[in-house]
This record gives sequence, C-alpha cells and structure tokens, in this order.
Amino acid sequence: MNRAFVLGGGGWGTALGLILAEACPVDLWDHDPDYAAEMRLLRANPRYLPGVPLVPDLRPTADLKALEGVELAVLAVPSAHFRDVWAKALIHASPGCVAVVATKGIEPGSLMTMRQVAEAACAAAGRPAPRFVTLSGPSHAEEVGRRRPTTVVAASTDAEAARRVQEAFGRESFRVYTSADPLGVEDGGALKNVVAIAAGVCDGLGLGDNAKAALMTRGLAEMTRLGRAMGAQPATLAGLAGMGDLVVTCTSRHSRNRGVGERLGRGETWAAIAPTMRQAVEGAVTAASAVELGLRHGVDLPIAREVHAILHFGKDPRAALRDLMSRPPREEA
Repeated sequence: MNRAFVLGGGGWGTALGLILAEACPVDLWDHDPDYAAEMRLLRANPRYLPGVPLVPDLRPTADLKALEGVELAVLAVPSAHFRDVWAKALIHASPGCVAVVATKGIEPGSLMTMRQVAEAACAAAGRPAPRFVTLSGPSHAEEVGRRRPTTVVAASTDAEAARRVQEAFGRESFRVYTSADPLGVEDGGALKNVVAIAAGVCDGLGLGDNAKAALMTRGLAEMTRLGRAMGAQPATLAGLAGMGDLVVTCTSRHSRNRGVGERLGRGETWAAIAPTMRQAVEGAVTAASAVELGLRHGVDLPIAREVHAILHFGKDPRAALRDLMSRPPREEA
C-alpha cells in the first residue's frame, strides 16, 4: 500500500495505526482538531494510549479528506458515534477500497452490527460500498500498541479482501487469521463485552474463581445461541472472536467493561460511573441491544438480561446473582 487511513483517534485506532505505519504512511483521524494538533506536537496520544510513542509515519489529522485515494481504511469510531462519523467520511472513500470495521457493538434501535451500519450508511448516501472486512479478537490496545503478541481474525464474505487485510496487518507481534463468517465474528466481539461486565460484577462481589469461570462458560453459551439464531456459524464463537475475546475481556486489568462491572459489584451505579469513563464502555450499550435481539429471535439470554437490569434499572447485583442461580435446573447442552 502507498498509504492507509484510520478513522478514530482513540486507543484502538491508534494501536492499529501503529501496526500499519510499519509498512506505509498512515493518517490517523480525530474529531478534535486541537487534540490532533497536540498529538502531532507530542508524537503521542496521552489521552487514550499513554506511554506509547507515535512513529513518524503515523500522522494525526482532523481532515476527512485524508481518506481520499487510500487503498485501506480502518473504521475505529465508538459505536455510539459510528453511523454519523462514517456518513461524513464515506464521501471521501475510493471505490474498491477495503474498509476494516474494527468497532465492536450493536447499534441501539436498528440492532445492526457495525458492518451492517456501515453498509446501510453507504446505501442511504447512494454511494458504492467499500469491501468491508471485520477485524476482531483478543486485542487490548494497550498491548497491541506495545507490540505484545496478539492474534486476531479478519472476517469477510469477500475472501480476497480478507486476505488483503491479513497481509496488511500481519507482523511478528500481530498474527491475523481469516474467516468467511463476519456475522459470527461481530456477534462475539459485541456480546463478550456484556459478559465481561457480569464477570466484573463477580469480582466486585468477591464471588471467587468458580463463579467467574461458570459465568464465562455460560456467557459463551448465550453468545453461541444468539449467534446461531442470527445466522452465524457456532464454531466461530469457539474461536478468537468468541472465546478468545471473551477470556481476555473478562479477566484483564485493561478491560473497561470488566472494570465497570467490578464497580457495580462494589455498590456503585451506572449513572455515577458513566461520567467518569474517558473511553466508551461498549457493553453498557450492547446489553440493551442484546436483550432486544434475544426477544426478536426467541433466544433466552439470562446473563445479558441481568446485566441490563443492573445497568439501566438499578437492580441490586446480589439479587441478579440470586435470580441467575435459582433458575429451574436443566441439561447443560
């Protein structure tokens, strides 16, 4: 590639930009012109990826015209702003470019994945859609930015586009597999954040390892049931974008979703926590969407339902635990 573009100057967008900038110049777009200028001056992203220097070929900008003419664009805007920002940016996208959807989440209301939102925005604007590839897996920005070994999956029904993303991002510290099941990859990437909040609640309540292991396992079962109902391949949820991402998000100190759950378990409310969060907590938004998707597809999602009740209806976490544990007995499979 002669040049690449990253839409979103948060920690994840910056980390992915650093990977790409090892091979070509990369324009890193942030919505705030003043902060983009600060990143250029400091050669760092102190707000979202502190302690990681920006290489010379990673160029912060606030100009969406930098998207023009690139062969590869990465979409890493938080899900709450994804549709609006992409709608403004897509008019600059070149026909035939590969667009990597790196945001994880389900849009409230439409219940679309971020790839589906991106496609819908192109249709609404009467613009040809790029070749979309979903990138997901166990990959905290803090570790990717520091070149810690990371493995992800690039998923698309366009096999050639997936291979191009695999080649563009492949590094000694960043291994990329391909998949033909973008919906399964998206399902795993979105729903694991909800389970991670529940895992954090376990930590906050001091319930121990047994409870957390059981919750993660049954959370994976929920993710798989819903994914199958939506048309995803169950095996995808057993891979990097499902089980792999679930493990890292439920256990890591870097996980904002797990951290929020821990605070909820210690007695704080989401209304009090939300204003203190500098970056998006995708699971807080996805919990409501997951419950709606479960109702739409006739799939029982007890963990997602209890997380939603704790976050948005003030349910006591101990009452949620009691309700989960006292459900009627059944077979595991």
